[in-house]
Amino acid sequence: MATKQAPSKATPPPARRTAATKSRSPARKTAAASASSTLRSGRSAAKALKDTAAGAAGTAMAVAGDLTELVAEASHNTLAINPLLGLSRRDVAGAAKSLLKAVAATPKKASLQYGRYLKELAQVMQGKSALAPEPKDRRFADPAWKTNALYTRLMQAYLTTQKELSHFIDASELDKIEKGRAQFFASLVTDALAPSNWLLGNPAAVRKILDTGGDNLVKGLKNFVHDMRHNNMMPSMVDAQSFKVGENMAASAGQVVYRHEMFELLQFAPTTPDVHRRPLVMSPPQVNKYYAMDLSPDKSLVKWATDSGIQLFVVSWRNPTVEQRHWGLEDYVMALDAAVDVACQITGSPDVNMWGSCSGGMTLAAYLGWLAAQGEKKVANTTWAVCVLNSEAAIEDSTLGLFNSPATIRAAKARSRRKGIVSGEEMASMFAWLRPNDLIWNYWVNNYLLGNSPPAYDVLAWNADTTRLPGQYHCDLLDLVEKNPYMNPGTLEIGGLPIDMRQVDLGAYVIAGITDHITPWRACYGTARLFGPKTTFVLANAGHLQSMINPPGVPKSYYFAAPANVEDPMQWAEAAQPARQEGSWWPHWRLWIQGMSGETVKAPTKLGSRKHKPLGAAPGTYVHEH
Repeated sequence: MATKQAPSKATPPPARRTAATKSRSPARKTAAASASSTLRSGRSAAKALKDTAAGAAGTAMAVAGDLTELVAEASHNTLAINPLLGLSRRDVAGAAKSLLKAVAATPKKASLQYGRYLKELAQVMQGKSALAPEPKDRRFADPAWKTNALYTRLMQAYLTTQKELSHFIDASELDKIEKGRAQFFASLVTDALAPSNWLLGNPAAVRKILDTGGDNLVKGLKNFVHDMRHNNMMPSMVDAQSFKVGENMAASAGQVVYRHEMFELLQFAPTTPDVHRRPLVMSPPQVNKYYAMDLSPDKSLVKWATDSGIQLFVVSWRNPTVEQRHWGLEDYVMALDAAVDVACQITGSPDVNMWGSCSGGMTLAAYLGWLAAQGEKKVANTTWAVCVLNSEAAIEDSTLGLFNSPATIRAAKARSRRKGIVSGEEMASMFAWLRPNDLIWNYWVNNYLLGNSPPAYDVLAWNADTTRLPGQYHCDLLDLVEKNPYMNPGTLEIGGLPIDMRQVDLGAYVIAGITDHITPWRACYGTARLFGPKTTFVLANAGHLQSMINPPGVPKSYYFAAPANVEDPMQWAEAAQPARQEGSWWPHWRLWIQGMSGETVKAPTKLGSRKHKPLGAAPGTYVHEH
């Protein structure tokens, strides 16, 4: 793959405030040594709590022990393209410097703000503050935060510190980027120092010490030691022991019909007497394994597609090692071409429909541009799930905008070339520190303070089954972020041919999630616009993965569906309000993909063909590589 210099563009504005960095975990020895003294202190504090919160104890324990909310929030935060740039110590130090600069540049304003802060604290101490957490802030869901005067003041003092620091940064004379970085660092610190993260500052944890005789501390310490040894020094998000790939996950019937150095092609068994002639080939992201599409029978897109009479082929990418460090975007494009040729040969169809999600969609776009540059028509229609092809739009709506710079990209590329791969654990850890309240501190409290096991949930088990990225492919993805070639024709070359998405002419169906902060829906709308005003754009009321894995029967689901026939996404959303439909978008897509898949023929009785004989049962062998 070769890239050319894109036209210059303005620095993107800062993203919504998030918190991220890397924190040093307490030493195991210190944790073990302090366990007994903490137990004694905890019992004393628990007795003080008992009278004021006894009536709410059952409710509090139900809230504290309820893993449903924990799972729901974490499953919104699955891996995607966000951590590709990396977050170095230099970035964090630069964010801290921006905060210090705000103080140094306006010392008088800082002094006045500090005075207001002290007045607010005085109101808190006197019990006169009305400050309350956001309704969705689960950190303060325990009733004791409202009924116990000590905990109420502790919570309000924390919220006051958080609020006043944020206000000071907003009112400072920093530019937009530096304000964003300062907010980034401030939220990092305040999130870590939340009283709910500390044993005696968390009423549910203190109460559990009394109720269990300190057994939660023993279990919490065991969980802590396990994670230090086996989970990259991060709190475990999932108990994956009950999930087995090929048994109760990725269990749809099928065969490996082609094995390539880079992928296995899975053909899934038809479940209807007749099938549509034109097959569907799925290009899943390289960042995770394919079976998000086949988690379980009740939420399997694989099963939904075959039950719709679609001949389905799915690419299962190989998990690369340092030996494959040279694999790049061009190699992945050629691999997709091989998969399409096999699907056509097996089904006898002259062309295919394709599905691309996340980074798999970015690869699919390069493939379509390469086909168009050659004048080939192998792909008739496409489905795009939570996929952003306009990287500038994604940066504007995400934390990436705070640290995206030529220097940052050069540093990220240098790391990849030096190491040869980007490990899944590294990406997972990096991404967790971009959403620490959801992906770190929630589990810190659940696993260590309360002594609970992490939840057993299929989405999180899949997300924990990470893959590596080859160093060259990572560098190529960074080029896509920097050059934005799908919006800037001629800045990307595949096989020596310039890519111009304006030459790509096909049907398109694009899915996005209203609450998706990984691939923001407005940026996904730009993907729809790339393929013309007749493109169907579907907006589901869900986050990143949930907007894609959205089977019928999920409570409170709804979506909007309409042609992407206006430039402004907000204008589209306003016009689409009357088109709101209750339930899952899957039945809507079923009608669309059936209409795009040609005539029906008798379903094959055997998978593969004489040329491409089955090599083994799905999910194949590559999916098991770690």
